[in-house]
Amino acid sequence: MNPEINRKLRMGLIGGGGAAFIGRVHAVAATLDNRARLCAGALSSDAQRAIAAAPSFGIREDRAYTGYQALLEGETHLDEHDRVDFVSIATPNHTHAEIAVAALNAGFHIVCDKPMTNTVEEAKALVKTVEETGRIFALTHNYTGYPMIRQAREMIAGGEIGDILAVRSSYYQGWLNSFDQSVTPERGAWKSDPTKAGSGSLGDIGTHAYNLLRFVTGLSVNKLAATLESLHPTRTLDDYGFVQLRLENGALGLITYSQMSHGRLNDFSLEIDGTQGALQWNQEDPNRLVLRRQGKSTEIMERHPAAEYMYELSRNATRIPGGHPEGFYEAFANVYRSAFDDMAKNIANGFNPGINTLYPNVYDGLEGIRFIERVQASDAENNQWLDF
Repeated sequence: MNPEINRKLRMGLIGGGGAAFIGRVHAVAATLDNRARLCAGALSSDAQRAIAAAPSFGIREDRAYTGYQALLEGETHLDEHDRVDFVSIATPNHTHAEIAVAALNAGFHIVCDKPMTNTVEEAKALVKTVEETGRIFALTHNYTGYPMIRQAREMIAGGEIGDILAVRSSYYQGWLNSFDQSVTPERGAWKSDPTKAGSGSLGDIGTHAYNLLRFVTGLSVNKLAATLESLHPTRTLDDYGFVQLRLENGALGLITYSQMSHGRLNDFSLEIDGTQGALQWNQEDPNRLVLRRQGKSTEIMERHPAAEYMYELSRNATRIPGGHPEGFYEAFANVYRSAFDDMAKNIANGFNPGINTLYPNVYDGLEGIRFIERVQASDAENNQWLDF
């Protein structure tokens, strides 16, 4: 329940049906805290698949649409007490901008998968539409929702490891080693299509590494130099890369990513070196945050809401006592939770959250697309350092 409006928010899901795992993640995460219910869906660009997938999501026949245009038109014509409040976009990258602009202009709030768009021009246009419509826009860089990531952010802001000297953000997967582009799988083939993905592994997981670095440190990037490679014999898009960064305070940054690393699943880690200590976190062991100080015992902080070391921000991101694992769904749900706070206030009184929000927003989305384009430009110019 959302106290500002005394009801649950009503959700529409675009994409994510069939074999796509991310649609289920959205449906579970959005409803986890009993603040929203899934009411409508256009779950595939294929009309038959869209209708067929609806019952498994609990969507009634009369709210199962054959495409996103049909959903927006159909919901717009419903009574305001029935129509959806927001739509979640879980479609291939090249469709995000078109769907989001149309949904915003139809009066709906947005939760969108990353990357937000395929080009900076599209991203700027989307920012303008958000500002003109006054609607809430959240981007699912879901790793920002992990409690111990938020703990790290608060520790750094509080000066617990001193001034930041260097940051390493890395994301390794291995699934492309078994990918055959000549055989179209049920899901994921579009990620290897330059006309649909816009970028390769850089846009898929490299943007997560960049976003998490920015979220935790709060430091912007002044310059970067990048090298991208396509190691898979049949791919044209990048599947491996590293990006050197010079941050605003002079600190060094390094982002590495790969989807060609044998045996790696979702090995996403962040390490921050400061003048008084260092922090380390890994997504495959997300309930622990490691603190190291020279000459002292290593401290392992566990996600434990009753612990004195937990900050309010990280404590509020937990749902169950320490020792019971929380993970991907809960982190995803935390992005929804903070976006719901602003949606409810916007519906109640027109609240405008501005540029700085706890959840990744449209401005973070634009920055992520600028990151992709500057990395690609550096790689094209023989790995030259470029202003960000």
